[in-house]
Amino acid sequence: MYVGKEADIPYTTVPLSIVMTDGFVVTASKVPNSVVEELASGRVRSLDTAKRNRFLLRLLLETGKRFLHYLSEINREVEQLEDKLQMSLRNREVLELLKYQKSLTLFTTALRADELVMARLQKGQLFQMYPEDEDLLEDVLTEIGQAIQMTDVSTGILSQMMDAFASIISNNLNVVMKFLASATIILALPTLIASIYGMNLNLPFQGHPQAFFITMGVAVLISLVVIVVFIRKDWL
Repeated sequence: MYVGKEADIPYTTVPLSIVMTDGFVVTASKVPNSVVEELASGRVRSLDTAKRNRFLLRLLLETGKRFLHYLSEINREVEQLEDKLQMSLRNREVLELLKYQKSLTLFTTALRADELVMARLQKGQLFQMYPEDEDLLEDVLTEIGQAIQMTDVSTGILSQMMDAFASIISNNLNVVMKFLASATIILALPTLIASIYGMNLNLPFQGHPQAFFITMGVAVLISLVVIVVFIRKDWL
């Protein structure tokens, strides 16, 4: 279920208990379940609660589809964060990725449990009374299998992406620090020359009428030379 982007885990899972008796199908969840609410709304076609086994399979099928839908949303959110991370100097985007990684971990755990339940139901031959139930069971297994594969792929990509972008953030910070260090050196040269000519000593050109412009010209020339050297060494 979707909790919200501001939550510690944007997408989470909740347990759902299903009790089937001769006359009733009882579902129990500690929070409102969107899949159950969707089935109870009457918008789902060809849904007959009298056929308990088929109803159970439809419930599991809708659950698998919901997993795939949320996985697609997570992938879109991760792609948006990827664009921001390329120029990022902060850890906020990496922490956002960590939230989605937690969601994928919960998805993996839930889907593996669903797969185990379906395997046991299939071995128990509970749905072999009607061919339609068997076909629906195959659809459920296919949906859950696709969701598991998609979750595994997304988890692997997200883990590698977090490692890569952690290095990118560090590299971006190093580039900024290198630029600031180069700018500091360039600005320090004119300051050094101005400080020397501010001393009460006999200095070259101090009696020249254009002494100020000569001094400033030398300072600018030295700064330009240093800039050219830094550019050639790829420090700027």
